[in-house]
Amino acid sequence: MADVKISVDEDGLVSQVTESVEKEQEKKDFRKFVVCALGIFVCHFILGILQETITKGKYGSGEKQEKFTYTLALVFVQCIINALCAKAAMTVFSRDADTTPMKMFAACSLTYLGAMLASNQSLQYISYPTQVLGKSVKPIPVMVLGILFAGKRYPHAKFLFILMICIGVAMFMYKDRKPTETEASHTFGFGEVLLIVSLTFDGLTGATQDRMRSNHKTGAYHMMLFVNLWSILWLAIGLVLSGEGIAFLGFVQRFPSVLPKMVTFGIASAIGQVFIFITVTSFGPLPCSIITTTRKFFTILGSVILFSNPMNSRQWLGTVLVFMGLGLDSAYGKEKKDAKTER
Repeated sequence: MADVKISVDEDGLVSQVTESVEKEQEKKDFRKFVVCALGIFVCHFILGILQETITKGKYGSGEKQEKFTYTLALVFVQCIINALCAKAAMTVFSRDADTTPMKMFAACSLTYLGAMLASNQSLQYISYPTQVLGKSVKPIPVMVLGILFAGKRYPHAKFLFILMICIGVAMFMYKDRKPTETEASHTFGFGEVLLIVSLTFDGLTGATQDRMRSNHKTGAYHMMLFVNLWSILWLAIGLVLSGEGIAFLGFVQRFPSVLPKMVTFGIASAIGQVFIFITVTSFGPLPCSIITTTRKFFTILGSVILFSNPMNSRQWLGTVLVFMGLGLDSAYGKEKKDAKTER
């Protein structure tokens, strides 16, 4: 704690101590926020590159080339590694009992899983930069559904900044050229619908996490562990019923090199999720969504450079507008405190 100069003024003494404690706590919170943001940035940059390598890569040679289409299996491996990482972290760092009802973890896992599956599946129809920037509007559903289901309140300026983000995304996704034969069947089609589904689930996940955070003060590692355990259960059922599990095992036998990539992908995801769940439980879902959205700019740059995904001047202008809105939002769109929903 910072040193406090104690005076004989009884009225001022308590306020001096309180102010000093608050400033010290603000500094600690800021340092924690920066560490979480950097962790999310680095882990998800690696995660994004690996995701595109796995889902967009060609396996085999000549006419026998295959694409990786096993979204359920990829997310299944990801959730297993996430759960193991959360359990290890909880054993080492967490000593508090958790009072969150298991049904809340189950509900959160369904929306969390739906968002991931829809997002991963959309890569079968759209380019990675389009998917990344499309997901950049994640703060919108988190904000709207937070208002509807978690009683959140936001300043008017935040809505303006969110509008800037929407316009930027529209500029990026608008196609002013004639689509190729492969693009013609899904221009503003199934891939974009999957993105909308993913964003809706993101908003529902954020609203559920807000309730867990405000009503039960759910710990980061407890949330990460049980959400991923429930997700593993749903995915195991899906892999069996859809037959994808057997098909995936055959794919791995033909192309074993994909397995180390998936494990590395899962490890990067697990470490990134530790930072995400710490951010959610410490600062709320909306600040977390803003962090995860801003890091996407660097992922887009990496994708453009490494995978030759071209972007025209209008798309770059849209990208700048998106992240300008995000920057203004983080600086001036502070959430209004609500005694009913805030600790």
